[in-house]
Amino acid sequence: MSELSINTTQNVNINFTAASIGQRILAFGTDLLIMIAYMIVIGMFLNYSGLGDAMGNMDRWSVAAIMIIIFSPITFYSLFFESVFEGQSLGKRLLKIKVVKIDGYQASFGDYFIRWLFRLVDIVMSFGVVGFISIVVNQKSQRLGDITAGTAIISLKSDVTIDSTILENINDNYVPIYPLVIKLSDNDVRIIKDNFQRANKHHDHEIIRKLRTKIEAVTGIKNQSGNDVDFIKTILKDYNFYTQNM
Repeated sequence: MSELSINTTQNVNINFTAASIGQRILAFGTDLLIMIAYMIVIGMFLNYSGLGDAMGNMDRWSVAAIMIIIFSPITFYSLFFESVFEGQSLGKRLLKIKVVKIDGYQASFGDYFIRWLFRLVDIVMSFGVVGFISIVVNQKSQRLGDITAGTAIISLKSDVTIDSTILENINDNYVPIYPLVIKLSDNDVRIIKDNFQRANKHHDHEIIRKLRTKIEAVTGIKNQSGNDVDFIKTILKDYNFYTQNM
């Protein structure tokens, strides 16, 4: 599996593991089995309900309308589920992979729609050959639909430690200092922690200063410690304290 670095709109680099070709094939195969099962159920319904025989006496336009209705769930399967489950079809959910934007934004319906359109080239018309070759040769493991939509598929399977989450170790007797920290969201805190850990590791005091300035501007909090590093550490702990005890 290759590493995929996503640069967010806050200029934060977040590293993900790109979904392997094997994961994508298994997810596609799972979705395909679900669609086949749907068609079997529909076939049984047409047979036992008598609608199949009745269609033989209908005009071609009526038959065409019924067929469009029957095949719509198959046609729009991936588009529907990726839109509803924010980048995951049922197969992707099972394999724990997901469609994301490579610029840090949440993928939109338009992005899923572009990916869905390009399935004709990537999968349907080429029997998957074009999509397979594109994924293998592309550094971000993107098929043509992903390249056009600006998306990629990442693996959600990872070894998560407390350092890679917004969680902080705090004692039971911890006393918070900044109650206004609750103005931040989980996503804000994740970005702050990711940026802070990287900057602190490389002794990048300018980034730490910018983080402190941004936190103060968003929350209205003023640094009482006089030390930017201590201030941000306190912000992270205070946020955990208030959110865990609300």
